[in-house]
Parts: sequence; C-alpha cells; structure tokens
Amino acid sequence: MKFIHTADVHWGMTPDSDKPWGQERAQAIKETFQEIIRQARDRDVDFLFISGDLFHRQPLVRDLKEVNYLFSTIPSVQVIIIAGNHDRLRANSAIFSFSWCPNVTYLTNAELDSVYFERLNTEVYGFSYTTAEMREDKLGQLQIPDNGRIQILMAHGGDASHLPIDRAVLAASPFSYIALGHIHKPELVLEGKAAYCGSPEPLDKTELGPHGFYYGEINPLTHRVTALEFVPIARAQYVSLAVNVTPATTNTELASSISQEIQKRGSSNIYRFRIRGMRDPDITFDLDILTSRFRIVELVDESEPQYDFSALFAEHPSDMIGFFIQALQKEEMSPVEKKALYYGINALLHTTDERS
Repeated sequence: MKFIHTADVHWGMTPDSDKPWGQERAQAIKETFQEIIRQARDRDVDFLFISGDLFHRQPLVRDLKEVNYLFSTIPSVQVIIIAGNHDRLRANSAIFSFSWCPNVTYLTNAELDSVYFERLNTEVYGFSYTTAEMREDKLGQLQIPDNGRIQILMAHGGDASHLPIDRAVLAASPFSYIALGHIHKPELVLEGKAAYCGSPEPLDKTELGPHGFYYGEINPLTHRVTALEFVPIARAQYVSLAVNVTPATTNTELASSISQEIQKRGSSNIYRFRIRGMRDPDITFDLDILTSRFRIVELVDESEPQYDFSALFAEHPSDMIGFFIQALQKEEMSPVEKKALYYGINALLHTTDERS
C-alpha cells in the first residue's frame, strides 16, 4: 500500500500579507497543493491523507469546489480528510452539505471514527475539530483491536491546547502509520511509524528549512512501513542569516555582501538578516534599497559602535560625556543598557550645545 501524507496546507492564507510578495505566497500555497495532487497521481499512490487544516479558515463553497476538482483528477486515489483547529467544523459548515467526488472521505465526527477499504485491507481512523482547542488527551484513551487490517491513524495536534500527545502511547499502539498534523515543521516522531509532515509551504518567517510531504509504503502482509521518504516541494524557504561587520565595513560593502548571499541561495527565498559585530560609530547602515529589490522580511541591526570609552572618558573627565560614561558603563551590561550608553554617547558627541 502506498500513500502520501500532508497537512496544514492553509488554503486561503496570505503569508507576509503586508509585503509586496504576499499575493504570490498565497498563490504558492495553492500551486504547491496542486503539485501534491500531481505527485499522488504520478506515484500511483493508494491514499492521500490530509491531517487537518487543509483550509486556513472555515471554507466557503467555492473553496470546496476548487479542491474537490483537484481530487477528481486522481479518481484512483482515496483521499481522507480531517478538520484541524483552523478549519474546524461548525453546525453551519458548508462541508456537511457538500457533495464530494466518490474518492473523498471526510471524517467529520468529533469522536474517533473510521472507514474501511476492503480492496486494500486498510482501515483509517481519525476525528475532526469542532472547537478552537482540544485539551483532552484523546489518543491516550484509544482502544483499537488488532483486527488483521492495515490500521492508519490521522490526528491533528501535539501541544497543550491542541490534542496533547504521549509519544510512548503512540509507540505502543497497533497502528501501522500515524499521520500527524498541526506542527508546521516536518518531523519523524517514531521511526517508521509516526510523523509530522509539516506545512507544504512555510507560512511565516519562523518556519525555516525545507517543507513538503511524506511518501510512504506499507507491506500488505507485515503491515509495517517499508519506506518513508520526506519530499521537499515548497516554492520558497525562509532563510535566516547573520552578517558580520567590522569598523571598516561601509554601507555599500554591507549591501553588496547581503546581495551576494541572496543570489547564492536564490532570490525566490525570503530572508531574515541579523547584522552583528562592531561598526564605525560614524556609520549608520541604510539598506532600504535591498528591501525594495529582494524578499527581505526582517533586517535587524544588532551591530555596536566601536567607541573607545576609556579614551573618551580621559578626554572628557568633567563634562556630560564623562559623567554619562561613568554613570552607565559597567562590566556586565544588558543589551538595553548597551543601547542606552551608545545612543547617549552618540547624541552627546554630535550635539552643538555647550557642555558643562
């Protein structure tokens, strides 16, 4: 038996909505999901498991029609869906009255439910969210008999507010594979048995690294996973980089260094930069030109001006500069205290007022 495991697609979301590339990211979510459908067809899988948050919010009928059309293009693949906390089911949810194509099963029950596929001797278990949170450890209460079938569990959660998970309980369960959703970073939870597939596309600047889906194979005789492969397919990654500067670094040199780092890793990716090190006190880095040319979601200047406080104090022992250094400088300083000292010294050195 062959399957693809995905979750947390968040169809309808616009990541980085306040950035010029926001709409491109919204379209990338849909295109990457279309790629998952294509992969399901090309790999000739038996099942496509979608473990919650297919939609970013309560889907409208037009959203259901869009994804249902995609499912109709893989009629030989059994598509199993559960609702997560974002697309949780409500009494008036359009999902309850929607006519899915024949190969789609939506497990809408809030309690554990299952569907059996006789031809593949496979039973798939799961339940959907009907509330924003699920603090109960429902998985710890499961009593699943070993019935001679390949048994799959689909679940969405893993933190205190969303279906707490005891990994030891999962390890002892009779399931051949446990398809988890909710955590957006891919993770193999139990070797050959349980995994978070992560979101197919990264959805904010904290979601670093590759994103994609899991492809797996289960032996029909032993009911064990014989192959489990993470397949990266995201159109972009969030990349976090630190750039070091020295007192000799100029604004132009820094801009050139950052441009080279982006070109090396790909301009379609989205970047977070930290500028670190000691800089010339007379230089203020202005990198606005870079944020207009590249996808830079965050650029933080953590560099510090290289003041010689001993020399400054010797030069100004009895004026405001000397008093300020004496009052604020100490051996162990917090980042806030350092900033206060640097900003204060910079202001005093550049003021034209008479110092006394």
